[in-house]
Amino acid sequence: MGLISGLLSLLFGGERNVVRETAEVFLENAESAAARSAALREQALMQFGAEFQLQPKSGFDRFMDGINRLPRPALALGTLGLFAIAMIDPLWFAERMHGIALVPEPLWWLLGVIVSFYFGARHQTKAQEFQREVGVTLAQAPKVMENLEALERLQNRSSRDARKEPSKQRAREDRNPALDDWRRLRTVE
Repeated sequence: MGLISGLLSLLFGGERNVVRETAEVFLENAESAAARSAALREQALMQFGAEFQLQPKSGFDRFMDGINRLPRPALALGTLGLFAIAMIDPLWFAERMHGIALVPEPLWWLLGVIVSFYFGARHQTKAQEFQREVGVTLAQAPKVMENLEALERLQNRSSRDARKEPSKQRAREDRNPALDDWRRLRTVE
């Protein structure tokens, strides 16, 4: 008895398992591999999420965002205002348009370039913000899928239960008193 307990304490004593340790030299421990894989995925997702984290904007950034929002409404409202002024005071409008006609063509080209770059840069900024929002949404996809699978399991379980036991409510709804009277009278005759 002492020999067996000595051999067992040699193999498994001191919170160790020599058999398992020897096997792990040749085969990967599946539980440890799964834990490492989960930790790797978690770290990758955290890094991805940190990359797309929205940074709080300073007062100056909010002010500049407000300024950047002015040109499009100003251009649209200014153009509508020109139409209104042309109808209200045609002479004043004609004087201003003659002044605009005197602007040299290279200056018009410069204005076109500035407006194009402004709206192009604005489009680029909005596209990047959209991509960032898509990234945030994609980071939530695993949780959404998990919720959908849970709902599907609940739905399958409830439909399985409904097939096993027809509800008394359905049986009550299927009853038609007029049809029952007709059947009863028909069998009597």
